[in-house]
Amino acid sequence: MAAEGKTSSTLWETVKTVFWALVIAGIFRTIFFQPFWIPSGSMKDTLLIGDFLFVNKLAYGYSYASCPNIKIQRFGIDVDAKKICSFLDGDNTRLLGDEPERGDIIVFRHPVHGTDFIKRLIGLPGDRIQMKEGVLHINGTAVELADAGTFIELKEHQGPLRKKPRCENGPVGMGGECTKSRQTETLPGGQSHNILNISRERHDNTGVFTVPEGHYFFMGDNRDNSTDSRVQLASGGVGFVPFENLIGRADRVMFSSSGTSMLYFWTWRGDRFFEKLE
Repeated sequence: MAAEGKTSSTLWETVKTVFWALVIAGIFRTIFFQPFWIPSGSMKDTLLIGDFLFVNKLAYGYSYASCPNIKIQRFGIDVDAKKICSFLDGDNTRLLGDEPERGDIIVFRHPVHGTDFIKRLIGLPGDRIQMKEGVLHINGTAVELADAGTFIELKEHQGPLRKKPRCENGPVGMGGECTKSRQTETLPGGQSHNILNISRERHDNTGVFTVPEGHYFFMGDNRDNSTDSRVQLASGGVGFVPFENLIGRADRVMFSSSGTSMLYFWTWRGDRFFEKLE
């Protein structure tokens, strides 16, 4: 009987330890930082598929989007952040909120289906955004562009989703050299970053998007391979993103894996540890 009681006590202590570990982890993720693993190539060459980073939730204050979705498919658990933090939802405001800056790389929640996206902030409330012949125009003025050579990668399956990159020099066979034109884009205010172009696309020429009050306009750096605010919600895109949907700012890559799992340390990219993001 004594041994049985000791076993029950040990089991209960283990349950309590796991419970409080989960509570602490949940609080840390909600208030401070959220881990994010880059699943697609929409932000190349700034972010690569397999980059692992922590999103700074302190940057813009807190809203319902600061709470994590809880999804455990094995047990059929799927709890949306709006249910957890419903008291913060609905008025497009934030607690301790700070305005984001143009050029920030931001993780945000899609306005309709709630999927987490990561893009670059291009348009602030009141801005007029337009693409002309592949060149970004903000408030009627073209951004500054400078040639930055060619981005080169192998045509191969990338990341856990096994996606293949699109190539400007296509068609390219598997294992071949896949290239894209690269330019350095400088936004109003002086923030500079690289963008990639693959081909002439329908979103290289758009109408004028006027960003509503309390909303933001996002684009991917891999301009011809990004679903972003250039595609409005009615057409299956991102559209204008409400202030309350911002989760946090991405500042630095912690490490990066070129394999199908971040646990495969032998596939980690040696040149991307603690890489600062521009």
